[in-house]
Amino acid sequence: MLETDICILGAGPGGATAALHLANAGHRCLLLDKATFPRDKVCGDALSGKVISELRRIGEALPAQLAADPAQLPSWGIDFYAPNGRKLAVPFKPGYNKATDRAAGHISKRIDFDNFLVEEVRRRPEIDFREGLDAALPEQQPDGRWLVRDAAGTPVALARLLLVANGAQSGFARQVAGHALEPAHHCAGLRAYYRGVQGLHPDNFIELHFIKDFLPGYLWVFPLPNGEANVGVGMLTEAVSKKKVNLRERLAEILQTHPALKDRFAGAERLGPVRGFGLPLGSKRRALSGKNYLLLGDAASLIDPFTGEGISHAMVSGRHAADWAGRALATQDCSPAFLRGYDAAVYNRLGQELRLSRAMQKLLDYPWLFNFIANRAANNPTLAETLSMMFLDLDMRERLRQPSFYVKLLFGR
Repeated sequence: MLETDICILGAGPGGATAALHLANAGHRCLLLDKATFPRDKVCGDALSGKVISELRRIGEALPAQLAADPAQLPSWGIDFYAPNGRKLAVPFKPGYNKATDRAAGHISKRIDFDNFLVEEVRRRPEIDFREGLDAALPEQQPDGRWLVRDAAGTPVALARLLLVANGAQSGFARQVAGHALEPAHHCAGLRAYYRGVQGLHPDNFIELHFIKDFLPGYLWVFPLPNGEANVGVGMLTEAVSKKKVNLRERLAEILQTHPALKDRFAGAERLGPVRGFGLPLGSKRRALSGKNYLLLGDAASLIDPFTGEGISHAMVSGRHAADWAGRALATQDCSPAFLRGYDAAVYNRLGQELRLSRAMQKLLDYPWLFNFIANRAANNPTLAETLSMMFLDLDMRERLRQPSFYVKLLFGR
């Protein structure tokens, strides 16, 4: 059994980012994951500009390495489809030039992107990475340290600080941190891969279709390399139950019958099964830490309630978790009171964006209002920019503090 200062459960974007920042700061850590990489993860596969920013914080060369990877596509914008069918094309950068500008976003299957980060992990001698190890629920010892066993009950590690990044189904988040599944703050999703979808944007705009049947939520079509596309739907779990929606049946029916989609999918081939997943949303502020532990990423319920984005938020939490883990070790203080500084740091970065997204999610309860906003956005650059900003590497905090922003948002042109 290894005695270690820091053990990280989960080597997805949150856990891998935390491990890499710890290594950059000279801290050793143990990183465990039940899977063997590369491994698939059910997701929309879109990488926002915030992901690129977080990659740059890990290593200056990483964004260029990702852009050169044939497993990804650069994306230059978003096509929003309002419930009334109104299409709003929002480039990430107005007047962009593909020949000279860097793409603000990318699309990459999680089997490829997560492995991209794990390959960086493998290069770092400071990180003891053990994959294919399914850890049981850790047990806290009288001195505060965490005893980590494998699924067979064999002790693996005794850790002073536990960074929990083991995903949306985290038993630790539920049983230890008390994060109950709340249908009003949880999204049910489906994802499938297709080949041969017609009418994809030549500049790889991602598509968000706010179809009445799936409100509050949306259907997405994200282009991928090799003529493939990630196609899926996400809907608030509370609404799925209330409306008695069978998402799997409705997704298939919509692709066959919806005026904006039926012709485009008529000759498309589905590759593999339709897979489901759950998303704990950041529409409710929760405790992200406790005695000798920090929660990261999906285990911390940090997914954007409007866009469904979770990768960049996991990486943001991983960066701050590494920072506060280092502080805790330096001060020899892993108490709940001290580690609440981690909660404050994460919500200082993400809190206002999550609140704005929550407000926009609520608009989806009123399709007529969303139609109105989409119509206004076509002639309101501030509103169109706001929609775009939610997928970009832009810190909205300062702008959100300015009353003039809201005046322009409602009335400006």
